[in-house]
Amino acid sequence: MTGSSAEFVPASEPDWLRELADRAHDAPLVAGLPEGSGRESAVLMLFGQDEHGAHDVVLTERSASLRHHAGQVSFPGGRVDPGDASYADTALREAHEEIGLDRAGVRVAGVLPSLPLSVTGFRVTPIAAWWERPSPIGVVDTAEVARVARVRLADLVDPANRFSSVVPGREFVSPAFEVDGLYVWGFTAILLDATLRLAGLERPWDRGDKRPVPSRYLRGG
Repeated sequence: MTGSSAEFVPASEPDWLRELADRAHDAPLVAGLPEGSGRESAVLMLFGQDEHGAHDVVLTERSASLRHHAGQVSFPGGRVDPGDASYADTALREAHEEIGLDRAGVRVAGVLPSLPLSVTGFRVTPIAAWWERPSPIGVVDTAEVARVARVRLADLVDPANRFSSVVPGREFVSPAFEVDGLYVWGFTAILLDATLRLAGLERPWDRGDKRPVPSRYLRGG
């Protein structure tokens, strides 16, 4: 399992997170994308602070046996169920099911504009949240999740860890990250890139550094 002890209480929610949702609604979260029209889903962008005072975000690595997005890095989340009260409820429920998150320690900071997920056709609503009372998290269902990680934002914004990913044979270029043994590209990287930019955390990086996506991440989209 990974995570801090239940007794550790992080510093208060950072200003950039409080303002993120407002900024995201002032302009397109990601320019140039069509509106999603498929099944509704939601993901949890859970930000926190580790024992050293560094801000981080929770990411998962999907199981290599999944039909769609096998082995890819994602945020906890999934389809909206009829019993869910809101998109935030969906994201928190899925996070509990996937990584054992205790939702009682999480404060929702804002609901971001929905984005399309091209392969499945889902319409994804990101939920930005602050981890007020961290609790242990880890892989609950190995059929869905292979790894859970808390990745420092300082590592994500480090230009040395950033580049553009290219899918061979397709006109698809997206921001990408390689950090903490994780290869982050596609939807998750696009959402992270937009979030870091709107939060005012982004550092200049070489967008001309284009690298092909490894073939192992392309099976199933």
